[in-house]
Amino acid sequence: MDVVINVVVALHIIGIASLLGGFLTQMKAMGAGTARFVPAMLHGALTMLVTGIVLVGLNQMQGHSLNNIKIGVKMAVLVVILALVYVKRDEEKLPKPLFGAVGGLTMLNIFIALLWT
Repeated sequence: MDVVINVVVALHIIGIASLLGGFLTQMKAMGAGTARFVPAMLHGALTMLVTGIVLVGLNQMQGHSLNNIKIGVKMAVLVVILALVYVKRDEEKLPKPLFGAVGGLTMLNIFIALLWT
C-alpha cells in the first residue's frame, strides 16, 4: 500500500507543478495585460483535487492520523483556485489581480502543505 500512496503523492506533485508552471509561463503576459488561464492550470488543479481526495482515503484506510483542519483549508483554497480557472478558462485576457490571485493562492496551498505541522 505504501507504493500506491507514494505514486499518488507523485501525481499530486505533478498536479501542483502543472498548475504553478502554467501560472509561471504566463507571468510575462501578465505584465503585458494579456495573461490567460492555460489548459495546464485547469488540468493541474483537477489532478490535485482528485489525488488529494485519494490520498486522504488511502491514509485513513491505513489508520494514519490526519489533520482534518489542514486538509479542509487546503481543499477550500484549491476549490477557489479550481472555480476561478474553470469559469475564466475561455477568456483571452484576464485582469492582473485575478490572475495574480490564482498564483498567490497556489503558493499559499504549497506553503500550507509544507509549513503547517
